[in-house]
Amino acid sequence: MASTSLPEVHSSVHTGYTTWFKRLLAFAGPAYLVSVGYMDPGNWVTDLEGGARFGYQLIWILVLSNLMAILLQTLSARLGIVTGRDLAQACRETYPRPIVIPLWLFCEIAIAACDLAEVLGAAIALQLLFHLPLLAGVLLTSLDTILMLWFTRLGIRIIEALILSMIALIAGCFVIEVALAHPSLPAIAGGLIPRLNSESLYVAIGILGATVMPHNLYLHSALVQTRHIGNKPTDKATACRFNFYDSLLALNGALFVNAAILILAAAVFFPRGIIVTELPQAQALLSPLLGATFAGGLFAFALLFSGQSSTLTGTLAGQIVMEGFLNFRMRPWLRRLVTRSIAIIPAAFVVYLAGQEGAYRLILLSQVILSLQLPFAIIPLVQFTSDRNRMGAFANAPWVRIASWITAAVVIGLNAKLTRDTLNDWFASAGPARHWFEAAALLAVSCLTLLLAWISFEPWLPPALRRGEPSQVLPAHVIDHLEPHHYTRILVPLDHSSHDRFALSHAAALAKVYGANLYLIHVEEDVTSQLYGPLASTAEIHAGADYLSEIAANLTASGIRVVETAIRYSRHPKREIVNFARLVAPDLIVMSAHGHKGLKDIIFGTTINALRHSLNVPLLIVRDEP
Repeated sequence: MASTSLPEVHSSVHTGYTTWFKRLLAFAGPAYLVSVGYMDPGNWVTDLEGGARFGYQLIWILVLSNLMAILLQTLSARLGIVTGRDLAQACRETYPRPIVIPLWLFCEIAIAACDLAEVLGAAIALQLLFHLPLLAGVLLTSLDTILMLWFTRLGIRIIEALILSMIALIAGCFVIEVALAHPSLPAIAGGLIPRLNSESLYVAIGILGATVMPHNLYLHSALVQTRHIGNKPTDKATACRFNFYDSLLALNGALFVNAAILILAAAVFFPRGIIVTELPQAQALLSPLLGATFAGGLFAFALLFSGQSSTLTGTLAGQIVMEGFLNFRMRPWLRRLVTRSIAIIPAAFVVYLAGQEGAYRLILLSQVILSLQLPFAIIPLVQFTSDRNRMGAFANAPWVRIASWITAAVVIGLNAKLTRDTLNDWFASAGPARHWFEAAALLAVSCLTLLLAWISFEPWLPPALRRGEPSQVLPAHVIDHLEPHHYTRILVPLDHSSHDRFALSHAAALAKVYGANLYLIHVEEDVTSQLYGPLASTAEIHAGADYLSEIAANLTASGIRVVETAIRYSRHPKREIVNFARLVAPDLIVMSAHGHKGLKDIIFGTTINALRHSLNVPLLIVRDEP
């Protein structure tokens, strides 16, 4: 059976409704989680600067960038629906391991960079709302890990409802802000007419370049698989159509938020000649200029909601990327802890040393990293969805293929220009260390260019260089190739409790089938045993010896040929069992699980895990009957 994306929620949402509207609601959700990435602090900064500098002139740029985003996200959703693979899994199946590993590492860095922008955005919002020091705000955002983990346990529909609620709150805040600003409707309509000059070109490039987020392409191709979709072509065609509607509605909602930010800046700052390039500056000026004391607060609340909603989608994207590229699963809480630590540690360090200005430069750095990652997501996506062998009748039509490659070229080109310009600015301010920075940047860009060239020309490379790792966990004819196992030595650790009978019943049944020898071990842990070992003589020790002897006699009487027992004396039972197992060399260990978890594991210990990690022997774990 092939591995699946987000297995805990895969195909968990029923879509087989008879009415069109109910089916639309059933498929609605994945694109709303994706749309959060189009409202991050990086987009806010470019929208504010565009409106403050050029008024309503760049609204058409937002519309154009939104059309590009809809196209790419539609391709991502189609890949997931038709092939049942997310973009990361498709890369692993297509590219050889030496290519997959760098792709995964770079994608992980990009997700951490995205999380970094969310951390700083939320910290700035907390500073604006509650006057918290920026460093305290950065540290406080680490606590959202617990809250977000609790929500992820409730299912994908709950997460989608939570994100949709936050998006609605963000949109509501800006509806009020724009209403207070009284923008010019004719001027807004005029902003839809394409026009550029030498001054507005750079800001327009910034708006376009900040639009498409690379991790959204991995995320969307996995989220669409949370819907229960049949295998018939008609079922997949229906799913593609409804997910297109979902993308259209959700991403136009993101367009509304971005347009509202630009319109707000155009109506409030542009007529007064105020150039806004930072979020705190915008918040500080809104209240006095709009004549409403709560205007700045609404702006800060919207920023906080934006950062927190991105937290969830970043967690999901991290899980998808790790499982997809490596076919390796990590516990969600650990995954979240690692990702958030990578974001918080540099953020706290920079804020402590450089304050507000350092935080702003760190946000710029995160956007550069995201820009560099973008080609490594877009090019495979367009290639995969244009491949008729992979997509069948759902492969991109010629006009879609042309539009996709034009979009890819434009977005990649603009992001490359933004990256180059940003790096040049950093080099200019590097002082004596400039040559070192330039050398490091040249090495990194050269490596990334070679990797990008390999991916771009992969369809034309010799077959020997194009071997990916199949996602098929077991072949269809697995039964014909199973290796027979014959157990001859079965070890059963006992703890002199009622749980022992379940391990013994399974071990005895296997011993009778295979004619195997049974080895029983019990470790005495009392203080006397620890001090005197085999010389100790207590009622408990005698009871333990009698206990094993009686079990061995009964097992022998039941037809088992050889039953050997052993008693060890130690305060480290796990170590004694491991040592005895190495002496006996069993080919199977049978143990009963007590069902401990959480705090009980800490109190009572985890012998099973110790054996599993210390011995290269199959371990059969049996549980008590309910």
